[in-house]
Amino acid sequence: MDYRALAQKYDTPLYVYDFNEVAKNYHAVKNAFKARKSLVAYAVKANSNMSLLKLLADLGSGADCVSIGEVKRALLAGIPSYKIIFSGVGKRDDEIAEAIQKDILYINIESEAEAERVELIAKELGKVARVSFRVNPDIDPKTHPYISTGLSENKFGVDIETAKKLYLFAKKSPYLLPVGIHFHIGSQLTQLEPIKEASAIVAELAKSLQKIDIDLKFFDVGGGLGIRYKDEKTIEPYDYAQAILSTLSGTDYTIVTEPGRFIVGNAGVFLTRVLYEKQTASKRFIIVDGAMNDLLRPSLYDAYHEVEVVGKNGDATLADVVGPVCESGDFLAKDRLLPKTEHGDLIVVKSAGAYGFVMSSNYNTRPRPAEVALEDGKDRLIRERESFEYIIEKEIRFMV
Repeated sequence: MDYRALAQKYDTPLYVYDFNEVAKNYHAVKNAFKARKSLVAYAVKANSNMSLLKLLADLGSGADCVSIGEVKRALLAGIPSYKIIFSGVGKRDDEIAEAIQKDILYINIESEAEAERVELIAKELGKVARVSFRVNPDIDPKTHPYISTGLSENKFGVDIETAKKLYLFAKKSPYLLPVGIHFHIGSQLTQLEPIKEASAIVAELAKSLQKIDIDLKFFDVGGGLGIRYKDEKTIEPYDYAQAILSTLSGTDYTIVTEPGRFIVGNAGVFLTRVLYEKQTASKRFIIVDGAMNDLLRPSLYDAYHEVEVVGKNGDATLADVVGPVCESGDFLAKDRLLPKTEHGDLIVVKSAGAYGFVMSSNYNTRPRPAEVALEDGKDRLIRERESFEYIIEKEIRFMV
C-alpha cells in the first residue's frame, strides 16, 4: 500500500480502509456457519461509514444497531429491515416506536422496565413488536473491563430467572412476539471457553422455553471476536462456530452473530504526519498532527496499536507518539522503539478500522479526518475532511 501517495492526495490525519479485506473477513464469518441457517449482522458501532455499510449490504450482511440513527444508516445503505436488529441498554420511546414502525427483525430487550415500555409503545401503535431478550450468563470474558458485558456486575442484559419471567410476559402479551434469545459477553474476545460456556447456558434456557411453547427462531450469540493488535492469539471463525454449534445439537435456530471489530479492525489504518520531535531530560516525544480526538482508543483504554514510520529504518530509541490536543492523555503510542523522525515523515497507526473514526470528535475545534476506501487497487474518498465552517454551522446562526 502506497501510504505516501494517499497522504499526498488526501492529506493527514487520514483513515484508510481496505474494502477487499473487509469482504474477506465477512465471508470468513459467514462461511464458518455455513452448515446452519445464519445471519451475520455487522455491528454498526464499530465503523458506520455509509460506503462501508453499502459494501456489507451488497455482500448480504445484516446490521446490529445500538441507536435509531444506526438503524437509519443501515436502511439507507441497502440493508433490508428484516436483517436489522436494534440492541442497546437504553432506548428512547421515539427510538422504540420508529424501530417498530420500520418493521425490523427484532428489538433486543435488556430489562423488565424496557419490556414494559416496548409493550406500551407497540400497543399505542396498534402493532406487534418482535423481540428478543438479552441474557446475561454471568461469564467472565477475560477482556478489558470497559468492554466486558457478560458479568452480573455489568449493566447489560438480565439474569436467567428474570429472562424466564420476561419470556412468559412476552408470550402472554398481544403486543409482543418473542422470536429470539441473545447474549453478548464482551468485545475483543481471544479465549474460546467463555464463549462456549455462555452459549451452553443460554442454549439450555432456550430449550427450557421451548417446553412451555415459547418456540424461538433466532439464537443470537452477539459479537466480540478479537483481532490481533500486538501479539494476541486470536480465535479462528471456524473454531468459534463449532464451539457455539456444539451447544445447539437437536435445535433448528437461525444463528445470528454480530461481528464488528473482526470485520473492519485490521482492515483499516490511521495515517498521521510528524510535526516535530521534542526531547526532554527524560523523554522523547514524536509530535504528530493526529490526536486523541481522531483516534481515542489509546487514551480511553490504554489500547495498543502498532505504529510504523514509513520508509525509515536505522537506530531506534524509545519515544511516545503524541498529538496536539491540550491533554496529557493525548497519545497514540507510548514507549515504542522508533527511528529518528523529521518534519513531514509519515506514521502509520495499524488496526484502526474499528472504533476509530466513529469515536472521533471536534475537541479543540479540530476537524475530523477524511476517510478513504481501497478496492481492487483503486482509492476513493468516502467521507471528506471536515472544515471549520462545517464544525460551527449549527452554532453560528444563533449568535446574538
